[in-house]
Amino acid sequence: MSVFEDLRNGIPYDIRDEKYHKEAHGEMDRCRHICYKINSTDPNEKERIIELENELLNDQMKDGTYFTPPFQVDVACRMFLGKNVFANHGLTVMSIGTITIEDGVMMGPEVGLFTVNHEPNNIRVIKTGEIHIKKNAWIGARVNILPGVTIGENAIVGTGSVVTKDVPDNAIVVGVPAKIVKYI
Repeated sequence: MSVFEDLRNGIPYDIRDEKYHKEAHGEMDRCRHICYKINSTDPNEKERIIELENELLNDQMKDGTYFTPPFQVDVACRMFLGKNVFANHGLTVMSIGTITIEDGVMMGPEVGLFTVNHEPNNIRVIKTGEIHIKKNAWIGARVNILPGVTIGENAIVGTGSVVTKDVPDNAIVVGVPAKIVKYI
């Protein structure tokens, strides 16, 4: 089993572990290099950007899916994207714990998706929690979504929120930490 599957299954890893270092850092180096190329490309060269995004995300940039540069994805092999997913500029993705983003999701500028955290008693040990963003969710600008969170279908997360717990379908959440303010 890969380090990525171990982490997805709740197995913590010491970041100094040889297997972790080889698998995780190999993918991180690949992603960092491709993100650099994307972020250095003239914004008017949309075809080139899409070509590079497909290289990064294993041909998942289809049917309207597009990330506006600049952005950073650290472990693209653990991201799974639907159709018509849009992310505005400044997206930061730490996806070693796996991220699934379903069809029609919209993300505003400077959104952060974080699937990894460190053990408080040993900061060299990481653990992860999968993020799942369901169909047609809308994530506002500068929202941070923490490990283990599911954002429900048609949910709206207000600008600047920090999401620490699951958001139900059709809920609107705002704040730090994000709380439900109403349903649509």
